[in-house]
Amino acid sequence: MEKLYLKESEYTPEIILDKENNLISFIGQSYPENTFEFYQPIMNWIGKYCENIPTNTKVILELTYLNSSSFKAFFDIIDLFEGARKKCNCSIDIDWIYDKDNDIALETGEDFQDDFEDLNIVLIEKN
Repeated sequence: MEKLYLKESEYTPEIILDKENNLISFIGQSYPENTFEFYQPIMNWIGKYCENIPTNTKVILELTYLNSSSFKAFFDIIDLFEGARKKCNCSIDIDWIYDKDNDIALETGEDFQDDFEDLNIVLIEKN
């Protein structure tokens, strides 16, 4: 699988999908005009990655803002990881990084922790 890198834009996060280093990272805000169209190739990449997921995967989510359709996209992305986790004996560590002054980001991370109990989602406060 090829590494996929998308530079952060005004409306989308920086995205790193790197199978060689078992790293998946989203940093920034997400409110693209057409969320489904934007995230579909990313969902496809992650879906393929999860078909033969390595023993250890690190996922970094440092999302300062998500609109409702982006929240749904990330719910679907995390759901792919949960499905992979249930099928294999692998470690999928998700770091949810939030700014200490961003209560909404913290609450979103807590919602994901509650919804995906089979995954190790760690909330990390950024100063």
